[in-house]
Amino acid sequence: MLSAVALACSASPLLRLSSTIARFDAAMAAGLGAEAIGSVPADIAARLRPRVLTLRELARGLDSGDATTIVRDIEFSRPAGQPLRLDIYRPAASGRYPIVIQIYGGAWQRGAPADNQAFARSIASLGFVVVAIDYRHAPQWRWPAQIEDVRTALAWIAQHAREYDGDTSRVALVGRSSGGQLATLAAYEDKTAGLTVKAVVSYYAPVDLADGYRHPPSPDPLNVRSVLETYLGATPDDAAGAERYREASPITYVTRTAPPTLLIYGTRDHIVQARYGHMLDRRLREVGATSILLEIPWAEHAFDLLPGGLSGQLSLYYTQRFLAAALYGKG
Repeated sequence: MLSAVALACSASPLLRLSSTIARFDAAMAAGLGAEAIGSVPADIAARLRPRVLTLRELARGLDSGDATTIVRDIEFSRPAGQPLRLDIYRPAASGRYPIVIQIYGGAWQRGAPADNQAFARSIASLGFVVVAIDYRHAPQWRWPAQIEDVRTALAWIAQHAREYDGDTSRVALVGRSSGGQLATLAAYEDKTAGLTVKAVVSYYAPVDLADGYRHPPSPDPLNVRSVLETYLGATPDDAAGAERYREASPITYVTRTAPPTLLIYGTRDHIVQARYGHMLDRRLREVGATSILLEIPWAEHAFDLLPGGLSGQLSLYYTQRFLAAALYGKG
């Protein structure tokens, strides 16, 4: 799949990469089942075949594939006078497509729906309607404003999906970092009336916020404790803080009925350590839910900011396969 990297890598890392890909393939097949993967429509399956990574893509990023139609800056809410907007990416051909809801990261303090455009275009070109949503930021707006905004966006999507060729019976949530916390939280707490959430993808997201506060990474480039206090307005040891940290932690809401979950973390992440992916993966498996954990060697936090890079390619390839199997496959 990534043979062009041989031009820049020694044999030993290539062997490790080959082993990693084989492990990811096995995890995907075991998590979703051969029947689900095998039942993906032929035209989509053809676009999911392994491909060669070129040096041009490493330098300039990935092509988005087929043309997509993009509608930007649709206002879906105005809480306390704060306008919240979303962007919609959809295949050029009309039809009825599964919906992928994208939630950006940024420590709950920054970001916009236009973030991660290359990813959104790539997913849309595969045969999905991608809706990139907004939410209010800390410190002006603290928890639970952010999850309230996500719920409002989900309600808007449930009401308007058909106008944009979306199928509300086949929905996935995808989030990065703080957006991954919101995506898994929304999926697990099951407050998505009008939408059938069949999958969730979490890139390097916090899962147990109290544990994250008490055991910050080292080195700690973002000052994780300060970020969490800004978001939640307390520490987990304050009188009111313990309950806020528990309520804001996706791991709190894990049940057997949680939708299939793809967790993607970087081994060298010094903001949200990969051990949190293992923590959530174990909890999901313990209760009988479907979980697939992909830990990318060498990768730091936000590794997919360079979509054409090695870690960006790996994560995109397996995310595409997971979404296709979960939303187009049988099961």
